[in-house]
Amino acid sequence: MAESLAHKFGQIIGEVLELAIYPHLNKFANDNKLFVDRKGKRNTRKGIKVTWTDINGNKHDLDFVLEKGGDENTIGTPVAFIESAWRRGSRHSKNKVQEIAAAINPVVKKYSSTICFKGAILAGDFTKPSLAQLESDGFVVLYFPTESVVKTFAKFGIDVLTDDQTAESDYAERIKKWAALEHKEKLATMLLEDNKDQVARFFDLLSYSVTCWIERVIILPLHGEEAIADSVKEAIQFIKGHSSVKPNLPFVKYEVIIRYNTGEKIEGTFNDKTSCIRFLEAFV
Repeated sequence: MAESLAHKFGQIIGEVLELAIYPHLNKFANDNKLFVDRKGKRNTRKGIKVTWTDINGNKHDLDFVLEKGGDENTIGTPVAFIESAWRRGSRHSKNKVQEIAAAINPVVKKYSSTICFKGAILAGDFTKPSLAQLESDGFVVLYFPTESVVKTFAKFGIDVLTDDQTAESDYAERIKKWAALEHKEKLATMLLEDNKDQVARFFDLLSYSVTCWIERVIILPLHGEEAIADSVKEAIQFIKGHSSVKPNLPFVKYEVIIRYNTGEKIEGTFNDKTSCIRFLEAFV
């Protein structure tokens, strides 16, 4: 089936988002000794897609991934996953944010031993509840409102306002204008400039996430026997009568708490030394 011109025109807006944000992501990556991967050729993979596998073995094609220790020939450890999207018509905005979350959250879960930044770069008609849904799920959202996109494209003679009545011939004309435009990067730069406060916030939070370090590791070797109470009152009575001095009790488990300078923490519970050490080695 032939690709609709409406869809192709929407991809142009998405291309502008990538043109706008990639130079900043690349500079950020260089400044922080990271590698930024995006759609295109890379020696270490086949094809041009940025594909990561989630905790269930499912594959997801993503827009940008920042890696620690990665380069053209080596897949590094992911520290940030970022998706971008344009939507015209708010009725589908909730579906889109759910789609973004469904792609990134299972991948982040797989790499739970590192604190991963989750970002969404959105433009167009996204409702406040849909944006709030992403943010409540731990995403940092960089949002370019429809008005800003329309104003920026209009400066270059391209009308991006469309509706269900927009003719194929109109889409064809706009696509032709975009193809002939000599200053695509300038348009992308102007879109960022029009939303510079939001852009600054996005990169501040990205920096906060990927430049954090481990402040301390708390290890609790637990010994004793499990006590089960049928009520809170019974549990209180048990605590009152419990002696904290009981030597030679059997080992139960290790509890490990890794605290970061940002205040975030990662916790793990392990039944043996081998699994506990394997968990800690992921942070070395």
